[in-house]
Order: sequence, then C-alpha cells, then structure tokens
Amino acid sequence: METSNKINVLGKLPILASLAANELEQIATIATYRRVAKFQFIFMPDEVADYVYILLKGRVKTGTFSAEGREVIKEILQPETLFGDLALTGETKRSDYAQALHDDVEYLAIRVADFQQLMQQNQRLIFACMHHLTQRLQRVEDRLAKLVLKDARERIIEFLVETAGKEGRRVGYETLVKHHLTQQDIANLTGTSRQTVTSVLNDLRKSNLIYFNRNSILIRDVEKLA
Repeated sequence: METSNKINVLGKLPILASLAANELEQIATIATYRRVAKFQFIFMPDEVADYVYILLKGRVKTGTFSAEGREVIKEILQPETLFGDLALTGETKRSDYAQALHDDVEYLAIRVADFQQLMQQNQRLIFACMHHLTQRLQRVEDRLAKLVLKDARERIIEFLVETAGKEGRRVGYETLVKHHLTQQDIANLTGTSRQTVTSVLNDLRKSNLIYFNRNSILIRDVEKLA
C-alpha cells in the first residue's frame, strides 16, 4: 500500500485529525498493511498485545469468551476505526479477540512501542488518545447500563434502531439494513439468547414493524419501532 494512501486514511481518523501532514506521514511510514480472509482472527485472548490496528476495509467484531465458553460480542467495527487500543493503556496480553466478519479485512498495524514514542513527542496525540479511550469507556458503561436497566426485547429493538442509524439505507419511511449477522451474533451483542432474538424478530414481523431474511432487515418505520 502506497504511503500516500496510508496518509489519506490516517487523516480521516478522529484520533489523528489534529496532526500535521508531516506527522501523518511519520505514522504512515511505520504502519504495515495487512489483510486477513473472512472469519479469520486478527488477534486472540492471551496473545501479546504489541500492535494497535486501523481498519481500512471490511468489518471486524471484537469480544471475549466467558468461563463457560460463551461468546460475548462487544462491538462491530466499521472502516476508519482504531482497535486493539487497550495496548496503549498498558495491556500486555489481549483480553479480547478481533475477528473478520463476512468479508476479507484490510488494516494497518502499528507497533505499540512506535506509537507510544510518537505520543511522547506530540502532546496533541496524547490528548486525542485520552479522548478516544474515554469514548471507548463510555460505550462500555452505556452497554452495561442497558444490560441492567432494559429487558431483552428492549435491547434487541434498540440494537435494530442503532444499526439502522449507522448502516441503514433510507427508502421513504423504510430503512434497509444489510447486516450479515446471524441471530446468534445479535444475541451475543445484546446479552440475550438466540431463541429470544428469533422470538422478538418474529413478533416484530407479525406486527409489520420489520421484515427480515438471512442477510438484511427492513424496518418499516424506525420511529414507530423505537
């Protein structure tokens, strides 16, 4: 991947938006282009956390596994996203996994030591990283609050509404979401069971609030669903 293309991508990241062109070029020089096939893992729990990553193409899911082996999905990442970032806070071994979803994934890998050296040289980058990690913590707290305060049906509906806002394509009052997630994936994201997801989706379809198939969900009216 050409350095100019790397610079173009890096400049779109909120965490790097304050950097000058020569600073972006410095990061681009130390960033390594990588690619993995769909469903392959970028990293796994207990692996050494020596890189941070920037997603270029495709989607990545991050999560962990319970003591019983149950998968808990934390986030579905879109392009132009920094991940593996807990390594910047002192994490030496991964607590989570990162896995490509239904398409090949392209990303940049930057050694943590190199990135931290840049942070020492640039105060703006330090503040940007602090802001990024604060937002990450806020998302975790918001999700925990939902698990505690909302029932399974409410969490599933909220997932549909949020996904429509991020990835949906409006057609009149309707919103089409091509998500490529299994019902088990949705269950793992919302802290429910696959059976509960199936039941709620079927109920919403019977009420003519949504229509769904294997790869997409059509929301009749997002405001009514919410």
